[in-house]
Amino acid sequence: MTTYTAINLTKHHEKGPVGPDYFQTVKLNMPNAKAGELIVKQSYMSLDPAMFGWMSADTESYIPPVELGTVMRSFGIGEVVESNHSDFNVGDRVTGMMGWQEYFLSNGEGLDKVDSPLPDVDILSVFALPGLTATQGFYNVGKPKTGETLVVTGAAGSVGSIVGQLAKADGLRVIGIVGSEEKADWIVNELGFDGAINYKSDNLDTHLAALAPKGIDLFFENTGGPIQHLIYNRMNEHGRIVVCGLIADYEKGEYSSAPSWINVIKKRLTIQGFVMTDHFHNAPALLEKFAPYVLEGKIKHRSHVLNGLESAISGLNLFSTGGNKGKLIVKL
Repeated sequence: MTTYTAINLTKHHEKGPVGPDYFQTVKLNMPNAKAGELIVKQSYMSLDPAMFGWMSADTESYIPPVELGTVMRSFGIGEVVESNHSDFNVGDRVTGMMGWQEYFLSNGEGLDKVDSPLPDVDILSVFALPGLTATQGFYNVGKPKTGETLVVTGAAGSVGSIVGQLAKADGLRVIGIVGSEEKADWIVNELGFDGAINYKSDNLDTHLAALAPKGIDLFFENTGGPIQHLIYNRMNEHGRIVVCGLIADYEKGEYSSAPSWINVIKKRLTIQGFVMTDHFHNAPALLEKFAPYVLEGKIKHRSHVLNGLESAISGLNLFSTGGNKGKLIVKL
């Protein structure tokens, strides 16, 4: 093989659905691994809501935007097929930010070996970004206590579903906010949540009051949107709000008005935003804490796999429509 396929970003995202005009499929010449380098054949890559931010022109975000005319950024898993690097051998499975492309030339920085025998899809769905993000946000930011009530938005998503299951395993009451009755049924009857609310239904505040009669101690925010106000207004004193994502607003290109500051004062609330890129150095400790829950069967998941590199383009819109059922992954 002398060439391979990659997809470059050609236009910044402002609002609305993502279409083919944002990208260009290109053929690149196969590289040769020089001293200290290796080549990975990527098998699966992850689609994540954060990509809408990476595609924007915002230079003040937590990570620089993807430069136009370069390969779109993404996290993936693959196999080392050529190596002149002392830490990696041909045949090693690795994860890392490899982008929308079939092959990835690397100096080894940012790549991690996969020692688990689990399939690639399970690694991306549980042990990679979803598990790390859920563990960091829930434990180190949320600081949960047994007996508390947690509300998590995007509860059927890759991060939200893990947060809810960790909370149940640790003795919290868990309420999930989802976008369909099918997802509500899944998180309650399969994952063990105490209750679920379809944010598209009527009388949201009545449902929330019934499911959280003693108020809300911990709010793990993945989506934004109007329901955040209802959750915020039911926070208990000294409650904590973990702001992980705002997928409901990314496509619109503008953000919903935040709740009033008054409850922050009256109830002495703690609100903290976080992104996993600040905590990758702590990944081994996070996995050490998270892995036992998986091995004990306390964490279930489902994956939504798309086929072919170019399926990533339309696949991004599933985040906005709620059409994805589980972790969105592209099989190359």
